[in-house]
Amino acid sequence: MIRSNSIFLLSSIILFLPLGSVYTKDFNALCSTCRQLVDKFDKGLEKTAKQNFGGGNTEWEERKLSKYELSEIRLTEILEGLCDSSSFECNHMLEENEEHFETWWFKRKTKHPDLFKWFCIETIKVCCPKGLFGLDCNTCIGGADKPCHGNGKCDGDGTRSGNGKCSCDKGYEGEFCLDCSDGYFSALRNDTFSLCKECHESCDGCTGGTNQDCKECRNGWEKDPEGACIDINECTKDPATCKDNQYCLNTDGSFSCKECDTRCSGCKGPGASNCLTCADGYKDEEGTCTEENKEVPAFDSEDSQTGDSPEKHEDL
Repeated sequence: MIRSNSIFLLSSIILFLPLGSVYTKDFNALCSTCRQLVDKFDKGLEKTAKQNFGGGNTEWEERKLSKYELSEIRLTEILEGLCDSSSFECNHMLEENEEHFETWWFKRKTKHPDLFKWFCIETIKVCCPKGLFGLDCNTCIGGADKPCHGNGKCDGDGTRSGNGKCSCDKGYEGEFCLDCSDGYFSALRNDTFSLCKECHESCDGCTGGTNQDCKECRNGWEKDPEGACIDINECTKDPATCKDNQYCLNTDGSFSCKECDTRCSGCKGPGASNCLTCADGYKDEEGTCTEENKEVPAFDSEDSQTGDSPEKHEDL
């Protein structure tokens, strides 16, 4: 009695769980597995297209036993190559639906040449046609031909799962993926089509694609007398933007501080030819800091001949 009540309670919990939370992931996996099965089947068809029964008298065999092209032997060879031994999902689906493959092969192939449509969509019903989603294969927002108006991805597209909501591509937003997101402007728009293009890099909001179409300038840019956003050269500011042993490198909308060459004591750019002054141990030679020559101790001729240093000679 207790066990019966427990089973009834468990069944009730499962019955009232939202369908999406239980089946969404399963249907995605089932559709993916089904698609892989069909793809492998098509490859098997190609692989066996020019084969025969393999006997010594193919012409007699095909006349007496029917053609290899339509034979059960060919079907069996194709089915045996569909799943890897380690793929539980593939083998399980094949085992459960082997009769459907036989039915299609012998009775439906001519009238329904698209195996994916016949098997995955219409027969075992784990997939939907492209542009449709959910258990009943409802049409995605924007229509089956252009889900999300061609500017995004429909949740569950092509499967029996999902809610059909749009996930918009970069530059687009809104329920229908027809609106332009920040940093983009509308180049073309009607009820069923929208083309959003990126603003110029200097713009904070824009109405067109040039630096003259900015609503405001981004940080690091400023408006010139004609109203166009132009780069601010931070490297010309006073006081200097960088530290004493660094030089400033201006970039569009920004700048960076780079370390001076080790031969420099202060610099205005990279390398030893851009030093303000030379570091200790270096001297300026025609505008480039080079290492100073170190003095070598002199030896007299007698010391040189004996190989003794002056200090050692004096000790003697």
